[in-house]
Amino acid sequence: MNRLAAALILSLALTAAAQERSLTGKWTATVDFFGLPIYWQLDLTQDRDQLIADFAGARGEGTFAGGKLHFQGKDAEGGSKEVTAKIVDGKIAGEVIWKQDGKSGSKPVAYKFSAARNPEAANSAPKTHEFEPTVFRKQFSALYEPVLTVNPGDTIHTWTVDSGGVDAKGVQRSLGGNPQVGPFYVTGVVPGDTLVVHILRLKLNRDYAESTDGIVPRASNRDLSISTRDTGNRIRWHLDLEKGLATPEQPSSHMKNYAVPLQPMLGCVAVATRPANAPPGTNDDGYYGGNMDFNEIREGATLYLPAQVPGAFLYFGDAHAAQGDGETTGDALETSMDVTLSVDVIHGLHPPEPRIEDATHIMAMGEAGSLDGAFAEANANMAQWLTDDYKLTPAEVGMVFGTAAEYRISEVADRNAGVVLKISKQRLKGLSH
Repeated sequence: MNRLAAALILSLALTAAAQERSLTGKWTATVDFFGLPIYWQLDLTQDRDQLIADFAGARGEGTFAGGKLHFQGKDAEGGSKEVTAKIVDGKIAGEVIWKQDGKSGSKPVAYKFSAARNPEAANSAPKTHEFEPTVFRKQFSALYEPVLTVNPGDTIHTWTVDSGGVDAKGVQRSLGGNPQVGPFYVTGVVPGDTLVVHILRLKLNRDYAESTDGIVPRASNRDLSISTRDTGNRIRWHLDLEKGLATPEQPSSHMKNYAVPLQPMLGCVAVATRPANAPPGTNDDGYYGGNMDFNEIREGATLYLPAQVPGAFLYFGDAHAAQGDGETTGDALETSMDVTLSVDVIHGLHPPEPRIEDATHIMAMGEAGSLDGAFAEANANMAQWLTDDYKLTPAEVGMVFGTAAEYRISEVADRNAGVVLKISKQRLKGLSH
């Protein structure tokens, strides 16, 4: 064998070895779950032909040789996953046999899957995208084609219609029911990450808003319902953008001097829901964000939303000129506005429900079918936040709640009620990380 041939063989061998070593890293697996995709994170560490794997919480060991891999893992609930796969065009493709738990009645089921490496962060400088919407969506779905792809660190400048689908010029652009701008695909975001949304500027772009004068059933009792039986009329408000005040255009004698400070906010900010779930309409809210109607989602606020799909699929809309706690009339001062926000990502963090932060507070959302349930969800969300970031014990969390908790009712108008637990950053300075 001549030297050239030997060198070529050695080069091919080294290339093959490098390819086999290249499995180390984080992958996103798309699992065919009876015709619907679910996303699992796959962490692989390779040492020659040996693998250490964590597949959606199932940890174990295995082998990789000749382009084929096999490993088995167990999770904390006693379930197991056994994977047999091969490398196809740089992706892992194969089958996972999943036994969901250690109970005797749980039978293993085989599912096909493919996995791709999680994308690396973009090296390009942050950009500002001027986006002109032409379509508005009525579901927080991952099935729509993204309207724009952006990188972490990028800024989006665009505008919304009001909850009835009317734009800044009074033109009907969509059906009503909180039509949304988006979805925006954020590169590098995978399920299990947190999409970070910084609200930089909310600017009202017309001089009127509309509301009603009713009180929703969840906010009233029998006596109040009787006293408000003639309400529910549409009320038009004049927005004085220079003075920063909203006043009813045809006030009653008792309301002729009534003025509301303008406080622009977004009623809806969301990521797409899990593909295996039916996508909710834009009047709904939950773990994905959505129609939260919390009046502190305004300029200067940062939202943390748990990504469910690759790219997160960011939606926002439902602009309000002002709103009291709870949105007790069933709507706010509904209007349109110009929106400027930026996006980022926190890898490996996945809060149970949305979180908000501003200059003075951290805030944990809770949404459920009742105020009691929402109250408990907000507590659980904040407890997890304090446990993860400050390493507090349950008893220490209880001490913080008992001395520093501030509660706001964010939403009572829709299917879910909302409660927000706020804790002052000044109080948190006394805690050590």
